[in-house]
Amino acid sequence: MTTAPVAPAEPVTAALPRTLSGLTADLPAADPDRVATAVLRGRHPASDEAETRALAIEAAAGLIAEDPAYSRLAARLLTLAIRDEAAAQGAVSFSASVAIGHREGLISDTTAAFVRRHAAELDALVERAVADGADDRFEYFGLRTVESRYVLRHPTTRKVIETPQHFLLRVACGLADGDSPRALAEVAELYRLTSSLAYLPSSPTLFNSGTRHPQMSACYLLDSPRDELDSIYERYHQIARLSKHAGGIGLSYSRIRARGSLIRGTNGKSNGIVPFLRTLDSSVAAVNQGGRRKGAACVYLETWHADIEEFLELRDNTGEEARRTHNLNLAHWIPDEFMRRVEADADWSLFSPADVPELVDLWGDDFDAAYRRAEAAGLARRTVPARQLYARMMRTLAQTGNGWMTFKDTANRTANQTARPGAIIHSSNLCTEILEVTSDGETAVCNLGSVNLAAHLGGDGSMDWERLDATVRTAVRFLDRVVDINFYPTEQAAAANSRWRPVGLGVMGLQDVFFRLRLPFDSPEARELSTRIAERVMLAAYETSADLAEERGAHPAWADTRTADGVLHPDHYPDAEPAWAARWLALRGRIARTGMRNSLLLAIAPTATIASIAGVYECIEPQVSNLFKRETLSGEFLQVNTYLVADLKRLGRWDDTTREALREANGSVEALPGLPEEVRELYRTAWELPQRALIDMAAARTPYLDQGQSLNLFMAAPTIGKLSSMYAYAWKRGLKTTYYLRSRPATRIAQAARTGAATALPDPGHGPVSATVPEQALACSLENPESCEACQ
Repeated sequence: MTTAPVAPAEPVTAALPRTLSGLTADLPAADPDRVATAVLRGRHPASDEAETRALAIEAAAGLIAEDPAYSRLAARLLTLAIRDEAAAQGAVSFSASVAIGHREGLISDTTAAFVRRHAAELDALVERAVADGADDRFEYFGLRTVESRYVLRHPTTRKVIETPQHFLLRVACGLADGDSPRALAEVAELYRLTSSLAYLPSSPTLFNSGTRHPQMSACYLLDSPRDELDSIYERYHQIARLSKHAGGIGLSYSRIRARGSLIRGTNGKSNGIVPFLRTLDSSVAAVNQGGRRKGAACVYLETWHADIEEFLELRDNTGEEARRTHNLNLAHWIPDEFMRRVEADADWSLFSPADVPELVDLWGDDFDAAYRRAEAAGLARRTVPARQLYARMMRTLAQTGNGWMTFKDTANRTANQTARPGAIIHSSNLCTEILEVTSDGETAVCNLGSVNLAAHLGGDGSMDWERLDATVRTAVRFLDRVVDINFYPTEQAAAANSRWRPVGLGVMGLQDVFFRLRLPFDSPEARELSTRIAERVMLAAYETSADLAEERGAHPAWADTRTADGVLHPDHYPDAEPAWAARWLALRGRIARTGMRNSLLLAIAPTATIASIAGVYECIEPQVSNLFKRETLSGEFLQVNTYLVADLKRLGRWDDTTREALREANGSVEALPGLPEEVRELYRTAWELPQRALIDMAAARTPYLDQGQSLNLFMAAPTIGKLSSMYAYAWKRGLKTTYYLRSRPATRIAQAARTGAATALPDPGHGPVSATVPEQALACSLENPESCEACQ
């Protein structure tokens, strides 16, 4: 019996080597033969062109850990796949893509009409961008994120009906200024920025701009419900509506009476906040935007609330399950008086809000006086050593990463919206960068976008300040437009956003800038550059808001702001030394004449997803590792710091031995033999940097941030003493908020290398890993914070 010969792979595989060779012509480090060989091993005789290309994409992605050039190859292959799939659905041009989306009920009538009116010009925009290499700016993992989460798909076939460039231009068209004669030019400018990855709006805007449901705000902040059942359940309803359409929720819970408080209507005793938070926890998990984006909320509680210790246990993995909330994030809203008593090793009194309802709406000297009066009146439910409670807060941080430290008085003292009595910030948002006033009738809204700093370095390697100005001006105009176009899930959100018109412009790619300029993250030069960037962004943003006020009028609550009184945010920081003093002086005079269109303009959000799209490091963060994992629908892949690879190639050290050593060292270059000290310094990870440097850098940019910044802090092996010093230092340096405490994962890259399982890799983009917290005397580090190794 003879065996029939295997059918030849023609014609599919015959073209593959030629395709790969063409795509790698300018990528000498990417070997097309290795990819082709892997494809031939993985394909079967019936594989068609699409399946063969998918195998090639996966094969190239699997080689990214060996050389970043394979990321470009995988991205180019994926680009071809997306184009072919969209074309097969009829999306052969931008206008055709929008027409299909409109026909299928995805694109709004307004956006479809704008595109029809300017079809030729808009199609030409895409064609020019593609010819100029817009698609080739994506790295593989960024493009995969766009393909899997953002481009529109046919509701029946689930095939893509827009390419990445169609997607970005659709987002811009969705923000067009109606029939304005400048609308087309403005859309073209926004598209130029996004297609060059120099600026990206936040994910809700990318998801929904131009669609029939334009909910483009990133998160919402709600005041605590009143201490009555109807108000509590009305908040549940509001949060459910916001979670259905939006992203993160920030919610104060400081008005709800503590456990054991008298309920006069029934003559019974309250069970406190925990049962209500359990209900909220279930609601947030259930309402998750149809699975597209997980519902998420952070609950803020003031540290004088008598249920604070039960609040600290909500995320524990042990204990009574009925008193745990595994979906909610937790944060402390901390008055200065508490931190002063921690410093002084004094006692701290805990109250039920039913007895001291005024404390929630006071800050600064007014809070301090009211708090002490309540103590003198004997209203405290109990008294605890302040350091004992603080130590418990530190333990929760270390074990769960939750219980974020945010500072009530600092946030309110410098806030533009708190100029008049009764206007107060009660919490931050889910990611601790938004600081806006809330009340029972006003739900604060944050509309976000981020400038890619790495795209604003000039030909000489320095910051291109004029280009940065231009980007900020365009970004602010379109963020302001979101206020008018946005869908608001609740009346309270619509009321607040139209009254205050706040936006939150942030940055990403700061670590990339430092790598390119060869500045160690903790160097004085890096801190100075970071501060100047923040100053320049604020200047350009405020100038643009004044332009908008001149064109369209100041926001309705202008008279209730500090800026209307002539106080700009940097004025709260007398030690701040602006680099562009003359420009500030001119701006100050102009604002006095025109007002501002927006009450708030700056906030640095985490940017986890959009930074991945742009192919840069998140927001203001240092790198977590030189070697880390990326997840796609095809699996998990290793990625290497491209800047480090370039240096190691220059040194003749990028080889299998070095790659293995890097895996064994968990992505650290510290122990790699024979590296110049300058290289070791430059490529230290967040775990190897002194946290004092991160806090100092954040403090230095704070005068130029009228809201806050999502500031993660990192500690490989947290202890109570180290943490107590670190967060006391952050408070003293005037930080408004902090975000996660990230502790070192127990599993290591080396284990992944040995087992071949990428799942053992630390993921820099998401929450902390539980850590053991050895007992350590709290007092020693607080009495001598300068000696704490966490802050050196």
